Amino acid sequence: MFCYQCEQTAGGKGCSKIGVCGKSPEAAALQDLIIFQCKGVSTLANALREKKMSTADADKYVIEGLFTTVTNVDFDNERLIEIIRKGQKIKDNLKNTLQPASFLNNPAVDWKPEDTLNELVKSAENKGLLSHIFCEESEESISLKNIILLGLKGMAAYTDHACILGYENDVIYGFIHNALFELTQKKEINDLIGLTLKTGEINLKALELLDKANTETFGHPEPTEVYCGYKKGNAILVSGHDLLDLFELLQQTEGKGINIYTHGEMLPALAYPKLKRFKHLIGNYGSAWQNQVKEFDEFPGAILMTTNCIQKPRETYNSRIFTTGLVGYPGVKHIANRINGGQKDFSEVIKTALEAKGFIEDKQEAITMTGFARNAVLSVAGQVIDAVKAGAIKHFFLVGGCDGSKPGRNYYTEFVEKSPKDTIILTLACGKFKFNKLDIGKIGPFPRIMDMGQCNDSYSAIQVAVALAGAFNCGVNELPLSLILSWYEQKAVCILLTLLHLGIKDIRLGPTLPAFISPAVLKVLVDTFNIKPITTAENDLKEILG
Repeated sequence: MFCYQCEQTAGGKGCSKIGVCGKSPEAAALQDLIIFQCKGVSTLANALREKKMSTADADKYVIEGLFTTVTNVDFDNERLIEIIRKGQKIKDNLKNTLQPASFLNNPAVDWKPEDTLNELVKSAENKGLLSHIFCEESEESISLKNIILLGLKGMAAYTDHACILGYENDVIYGFIHNALFELTQKKEINDLIGLTLKTGEINLKALELLDKANTETFGHPEPTEVYCGYKKGNAILVSGHDLLDLFELLQQTEGKGINIYTHGEMLPALAYPKLKRFKHLIGNYGSAWQNQVKEFDEFPGAILMTTNCIQKPRETYNSRIFTTGLVGYPGVKHIANRINGGQKDFSEVIKTALEAKGFIEDKQEAITMTGFARNAVLSVAGQVIDAVKAGAIKHFFLVGGCDGSKPGRNYYTEFVEKSPKDTIILTLACGKFKFNKLDIGKIGPFPRIMDMGQCNDSYSAIQVAVALAGAFNCGVNELPLSLILSWYEQKAVCILLTLLHLGIKDIRLGPTLPAFISPAVLKVLVDTFNIKPITTAENDLKEILG
């Protein structure tokens, strides 16, 4: 195996024996084959689209296939093989539609899955991230192609979330098919750089689509105080990102005496009007995804994983944890998808929660806030602008991104703690758990820490920055705004590409730089966008603020 798509990859170079995430060599091989199958499907779908023909099955397959290979989504070999075989059926149907066609001489189009797991694993040896099966590649070409691929994975995740809520954009599907096809071709470096930035441009459409899907379905997030801790009674903990799963679970548990808690990136769900109206949605339990093994072990109820972020469960809670959607783990019970527009059936999760001992007392650990999405912030934009002009707010820091367990992430806590009292901290994604419970005060009516939501809500941060730039009649790079980002997996990669597409410079990135960026490509990014690795909180604050 070889995998270097996440921040914690072995030795900072790549996992080659077993994934740091727990991914087995077999699962890694199968995921490489899913990507290979997606390239074949997209090559055919791209040709169909040129003929103005429908590619609906291929659209959904490629989105789900790419999302399945994001870090900490699916570790289950049987489910991964099912996806590969499903792709072959779609590919065969597309071939039949396109015949005869001379361009089908493409390794990803021509490949047919082998019969056994061992044969599939063997077949994957020349189809992975560093494969030359399509054409001989330079280090820079491979690096750029992998940046694009990882960006497409993140885009697929956002697109899938929107699709689940019934929102789609054909431009996004068309771009993903075309980009995957282009990854099978020999390309000039400048063309690949252009495709990299185009990935960021189209991801902005995916983020906008998801923002629309979430806000039109559940209402605009509102600044909301969140109870952190637990209360006496039976309990279900919901982790991941899927708001519809949480909504349906809340409906099915209403009146059953079960308290529902969010975990990790689900915390911002507590700010949506349609979700917060459920009185048994108590608050947030625990912190970020990487602490789940300890936190889930101590949680005396049922646990539902709705999207990526799952880690190998301990035996102590293996019987109480469930997966649903694209997430999966061997031996963990899986809740089936919706049928014909109906709801998922969470009865087994509910039964497990009622049979578990539940919490025997109340314990409040903290009160934090969330819900400072674009609608909430822009509704008081006038007051914010006045505070900036009056000198009450001197600078904004967007301190956001993924959390993780690798050393160096205490930087983000220190950065917030040491930030001057006349600065505002905007944050989103699970990186906020490094500091979101800190009390660093207010500036007038504004809390100094404003949680804008999940990584899925990056569109909010972009729109706020654009609105402020418009109000001050300047470019985003001229605003008193600095981006201090932590990355872990592919959704963060895609957001970074979107920021680069928008021309945003001077981004500080950490805790380490991605292994899939070659020295030559890194030089281009540094020279063009002045991307900087984080140093120390003290030094970076001094350099930013002068």
